[in-house]
Amino acid sequence: MRPATITAPTWPDYDLLDSGAGRKLERFGPYVLDRPEAQAAWPRALPATSWAAAHAVFHEDGQRWEPHHAMPPSWVIAFQHLRFRLQVAESRQVGVFPENAAHWDWIAAQISTAGRPVHGINLFGYTGLATLAAAQASARMTHVDASRKAVTWARDNQSLSGLSDRPIRWIVEDAMKYLRREQRRGVRYDAIILDPPAFGRGPAGEIWSLQRLFPELCQLCRAVLSPAPLLVVATVYTRDFSPEALYQAMAEMMAGHGGTLAVGQLATLERSAGRIIPNALFARWTAGNNP
Repeated sequence: MRPATITAPTWPDYDLLDSGAGRKLERFGPYVLDRPEAQAAWPRALPATSWAAAHAVFHEDGQRWEPHHAMPPSWVIAFQHLRFRLQVAESRQVGVFPENAAHWDWIAAQISTAGRPVHGINLFGYTGLATLAAAQASARMTHVDASRKAVTWARDNQSLSGLSDRPIRWIVEDAMKYLRREQRRGVRYDAIILDPPAFGRGPAGEIWSLQRLFPELCQLCRAVLSPAPLLVVATVYTRDFSPEALYQAMAEMMAGHGGTLAVGQLATLERSAGRIIPNALFARWTAGNNP
């Protein structure tokens, strides 16, 4: 196992302008946001005037956005043929994890070159961008998230992207419960996308702990794999996992299926000084040889 670092592709509607002193300065379409970033333990490269030009700043102490310049409550940006709505609301997240764009391209490429129908599931699917990338590439998708708001947002993004005719099932449910039901029903998937939070609550108050439940999640995913799976991709946003632990968990999930497994870091490349911010661990398995 040789951990790799993958940076998101350059796209016109997103830019990591600068970072440092525990913050990052990002442009999402026409709007610039100043958010916390624990990994940015270095001096800022841009002058204070560049940071002061941010349209809004998120304060962790009060868990709130402070507007500095006029901006709408929500706006739409694009990644290639996908269009999606962003907003500054009750959390530091705005509706997209830009580093995941590297996964969207990879997922789409695997599906579009598979030469066969692909049935996929996106667990903890948030606002649906990986789901839409897969659906756009011709996969029949199931999108699962415990947050009704997130699923509604994802369906709105489907409409914005002109993909309303694509076969996507939108499920508001605890991921573990849903996988158990799919196993009992004999439903199988060729593609599995995992983006579990470090901690969360299901719609009925279920407690999700990544550290405690990830091995069981992997076992349930293995139980719903098709006999000839195409891809599995997992993204882990926690420091409680090592690349070695993630590799082992994924290797056990995919044992007996052959293929190729790669593990490493998702990262974002900063424009001002060329520094790289590590965002998350990832694991990619593919039936081919291009993880």
